[in-house]
Amino acid sequence: MANSRWTVAAETSPVSLRRRGQVLERAILDAALEQLSTVGWSGLTMEGVAAGAQTGKAAVYRRWPSKEDLVADALQAALPQLVEADDHGSVREDLFQLCRRVRDAMYSRSGFALRSVLHECDSAAAERFLAVIVRQVIEPSTQLFRDVVRRGMVRGDVRPDAAHDLVIDVIPGLMMYRSKVCGSEWPDGDIAEMIDQVMVPLLRPYEG
Repeated sequence: MANSRWTVAAETSPVSLRRRGQVLERAILDAALEQLSTVGWSGLTMEGVAAGAQTGKAAVYRRWPSKEDLVADALQAALPQLVEADDHGSVREDLFQLCRRVRDAMYSRSGFALRSVLHECDSAAAERFLAVIVRQVIEPSTQLFRDVVRRGMVRGDVRPDAAHDLVIDVIPGLMMYRSKVCGSEWPDGDIAEMIDQVMVPLLRPYEG
């Protein structure tokens, strides 16, 4: 069973590394993320994290008194930062490249870890972790999609009223629906088709 591997590791692995401060904290957060990615929320234990980080259980509990506290910080530290949408010369290419970045965040190790948390833990804990992805992925990516659309409006290749909330929600909505319901992992070809078949016609300036 998944739990047994970590339990045995916690009992038999010698604590051999002497680290302090941020170096030790980074090792503990990395170990927590690794457990989430492999054994999930239900299989993660503080003992297993300590073994993975090659430190004592007390060092983990001193910094994070609960499993929920540790996981929240591990996810927050690991989720990719979406801070700027590069200008590739057209709204089509800007959206394509931005969607690839969002896809990579969704399917990164931290993205898989976050989904395991949301699917397995109780509703109260899930609400806390959902706030992390809203703050670090959904809100930043939505703002970047809005920035791309507004940049296209300045260029003249996007209609002037396209920065509406419902328009901005189309890409995240499609990506989440097809990921969760259809099992799509959004290869580049599917992203290109979404942009060409849905977004470019939706954003195109009115004729006449």
